[in-house]
Amino acid sequence: MLCNNNASTFEGLKRIDKYDYPEEAIREALLNAIVHRDYGFSGSIIININARETEFISIGGLLSGLMPDDIRSGISQPRNKNLAEIFYRLHLIESYGTGIRKIYSLYSNCPVQPRIEVTNNTFKIILPNMNKMNLSEFPDKIQATPQMQSILEHIANKGYITDDEIGNLLHIKRTRIFTLTKQMCELGFIVVDGRGSNKKYLLK
Repeated sequence: MLCNNNASTFEGLKRIDKYDYPEEAIREALLNAIVHRDYGFSGSIIININARETEFISIGGLLSGLMPDDIRSGISQPRNKNLAEIFYRLHLIESYGTGIRKIYSLYSNCPVQPRIEVTNNTFKIILPNMNKMNLSEFPDKIQATPQMQSILEHIANKGYITDDEIGNLLHIKRTRIFTLTKQMCELGFIVVDGRGSNKKYLLK
């Protein structure tokens, strides 16, 4: 947490504080590295921190037959069953397979998602820094959030969308509409057509 900086933004008079990384995401990544590593090796768990992301690297790849997509879907095959049982009884983990899904849910509204990278002998989960996302550095990692997807589907059906329609569709206020549409324009999802009361958004 000494490396988890807090940034503040304002919506009207309301102050919103956001850490670089959700605390629960850090917790789940650490627990995953401890519970599921291969203790047949004596090497340490590695945590790499830089300005844009944090990597959690543990020794021991996936068990035979499992793929990264299986892990993201919640499939879990504990390598150290007794250790996992102890952590479960201490209420440090909820149930098998929920940790990785929780991490992804905490990033559900971020255009850059956590990543899992696996080799034969290593498992790495990478958490993006929410406050330092330079989207141009992640051209192949950008994904539309659920809110963005709803806007894109509306435009695909109608041909365009207005600020008022976005507010009614997502039940959000003007400040959030401005932030969301600005981000979608920067990502290249939409373009602005017109100004003022005639402004609408089109697919790029």
